[in-house]
Amino acid sequence: MSLLDLVNLDLSECHETNKSRIIAEYIWIDGSDMNLRSKGRTLHGPVTSPSQIPNWNYDGSSTGQAPGEDSEVILYPQAIYKDPFRGGNHILVMCDAYTPAGEPIPTNKRFNAVKIFSHPEVLAEIPW
Repeated sequence: MSLLDLVNLDLSECHETNKSRIIAEYIWIDGSDMNLRSKGRTLHGPVTSPSQIPNWNYDGSSTGQAPGEDSEVILYPQAIYKDPFRGGNHILVMCDAYTPAGEPIPTNKRFNAVKIFSHPEVLAEIPW
């Protein structure tokens, strides 16, 4: 294929085929309790609920969240937002991090926060 062939390449069919695909950027807090990590994945879209998004995994030893011998961490999608950087139907996916056994990892502070904030006595409070 020549350079001229590449310049004149018709990508319209490819573009039409991919209109139903979105990029979901999975985002989580790493082992520092301050830094954000992320990785992107192509999904069929549009997506309107976290329940439509599959869990994903990563090597927790590289983020300070798991020992080297058993380092798999599973990302559970919790909330989605329109991606302001990519636009279109692309989304940002806020995630909680769990062990493969389904236990929240120690840096998953949101796990206990959800338990506290969903308690009936807390729900009955009027913040201000």
